[in-house]
Amino acid sequence: MAQNSDASKSLMQRTLDVVEAVGNKVPHPVIIFLILIGIVLVLSHILHLAGASVTYQVINPETHEVEEATTTAQSLLTASGIRDMYTRLVPNFMGFTAIGLLVVAMVGVGVAEEAGLINALIRMLVAVSPGWAMTYILAFVGIMSSIAADAGYVVLIPLAGAAFLSLGRNPLAGLALGFAAVAGAFNVNMLIKPLDAVLTELTNDAIHMVDPSRSIDLTAGLWFSIASVPFLTVVVALVTERIIEPRLGAFVDAAGTLSGGNDEGARLTAQESRGLRYAMIGLIAVLVVFALLVLPTNAPLRNPETGSIIGNSPFMGALIVPIMFLFLVSGIGYGIGAGTVKTSGDVIAAMTKAVSGLGGTILLFLVISQFIAYFNYSNIPTLMAVKMADALKAANIGPLWLLLGFIVVVTLLNFVFTPAIAKWAIFAPVFVPLFVTLAVDPAAVLSAYRVGDSPTNALTPLNAYFALVVGFAQKYDANAGIGTVVALLLPYAIWMTVLWTALFAGWYLLGLPWGI
Repeated sequence: MAQNSDASKSLMQRTLDVVEAVGNKVPHPVIIFLILIGIVLVLSHILHLAGASVTYQVINPETHEVEEATTTAQSLLTASGIRDMYTRLVPNFMGFTAIGLLVVAMVGVGVAEEAGLINALIRMLVAVSPGWAMTYILAFVGIMSSIAADAGYVVLIPLAGAAFLSLGRNPLAGLALGFAAVAGAFNVNMLIKPLDAVLTELTNDAIHMVDPSRSIDLTAGLWFSIASVPFLTVVVALVTERIIEPRLGAFVDAAGTLSGGNDEGARLTAQESRGLRYAMIGLIAVLVVFALLVLPTNAPLRNPETGSIIGNSPFMGALIVPIMFLFLVSGIGYGIGAGTVKTSGDVIAAMTKAVSGLGGTILLFLVISQFIAYFNYSNIPTLMAVKMADALKAANIGPLWLLLGFIVVVTLLNFVFTPAIAKWAIFAPVFVPLFVTLAVDPAAVLSAYRVGDSPTNALTPLNAYFALVVGFAQKYDANAGIGTVVALLLPYAIWMTVLWTALFAGWYLLGLPWGI
């Protein structure tokens, strides 16, 4: 990786260099999380001895009833804490959903990559797309990928790096763009996601605490979400082109070769073109199969109670399955057409290679899953959330400033308490009734939560995919580490938070409708 000389760097670029240098001196992520586990063990016992506790109202996500709860700090060093750590080591790991999603996705992606489909698609996209548009296309697709839950982390981020390399641009900038788009705007989309249904239900339960006759619909914040997607697309693209790429400079690979684009990729060979036609046939076949499973009345992948497809349905809840089959079948089709897949053994070998390459990531996930489980067992996240919420609620400020303060609180808390549903289950009964009494649209409160809960997703090590992105970066730069990723993502987090918050404030002041 080549970088600009110190003399030509701006203050921000030099600051990011310091962040990267310091961050890369920290130990391996496995060691970091082991240290964090040790800190949680000690801190949980101190809080337990101090009798730390909070009493608050919370919405039960299963019954949708508002309950008064008292949470006390639980020590991991008591007999019950030690028993929990001992007996739940394996369940904690098996319950870490990122593992299953990653393995399932890589089964399909691995075949498509080994067959050459992904490379051919990237080269074709590079050939037909204007150079200036690629940054915006990747940013937009990354933001929209949240409709498929976490699949964007596994699929879009490495593809963005490969696409940048094909264009002769620094692939680390592509990885940063992909991670910022997928993670930093995860809570908004132009379509309705399964997460939206849960957040809306929790919001309505909180509204009913002060006004049982009032509710919001699933699309209550849709206009703001739709507007946020192109807005954040431009922000991510501009940060990439104006800050990240100038700082990184031209990419130099391990052999010392300066990247200048893949000229031979401008034109596909006859075998590759035939492979793409076969891949299209496979793609259509998969789409037809899933259409038959989704579109007919009473289809098995519809919601069995409401018959809906979008929102809370089996189809939307497990979109990683059709995504895996799309890559798998299309990859096999491409391989047959291009001659890169000749036997079923080639397909199995590609799957095995893809999954075997996840060894280091799976080890890290084992440690991360234990840390998150211990952190949650201690109740430290809940203690922090309630204390911060109470402090903000007690502030004597106007509705807009209270909303902006709420965004700040959610942003800060997201570094240590990442689950979107769990945070909203605590915040909704505190803030939604408060804002309803102040004549603020509940959809505005939920929109503020989305703004605060998203941009820092790419900065917190508690994001299950943070370490995965570090691994992606190391494929291009063996010296890349945690500091590299933090330095790359910090400008995105800052600008997305500031500008998105400004968009929210302007939307509120103009009195624009939040949704349908």
